Amino acid sequence: MVALPPALPAIHRLYNCPMRSLVALVLAALIAMGVYSLYLKRAAPGPGQVATQSISTTGVQMDLNAIAQAQRLYFAQNGTYASLDQLVSNGAMNLSRAGRDGYAYTVETSPTGFLVTASRPDIPAGVTPGSQAIHFPAFSIDQSMQIRQGD
Repeated sequence: MVALPPALPAIHRLYNCPMRSLVALVLAALIAMGVYSLYLKRAAPGPGQVATQSISTTGVQMDLNAIAQAQRLYFAQNGTYASLDQLVSNGAMNLSRAGRDGYAYTVETSPTGFLVTASRPDIPAGVTPGSQAIHFPAFSIDQSMQIRQGD
């Protein structure tokens, strides 16, 4: 068996170092791309929705929460629940509109509670050539302060 000169293993290690670094870099890039891809799939809007619709429904839910908080404040001050117009005119809420992005807000009151509903009509298929129907879910909140999504 032929013995290698002592400098040869050091040279061999010197040339393997960049290759190991390159393999590690490629593996790290593949892992990062996989994590990014999974993250994007989770961030995608629900079935039958588009991204702007998800943003819009988040704003609607925030408005419903603000209206419900205003109802609680109004009830604490007056002992009764109020309509949307009364909440705005009383100063319990500074919501300047009765809806958002096509959603309309309605308030139903009773001596024991309230129900705030946000609804929007669906867009049928074919409004623009080749488009599919877009469904907009309805949302509601009551004195329990729980937002519910309906069909």
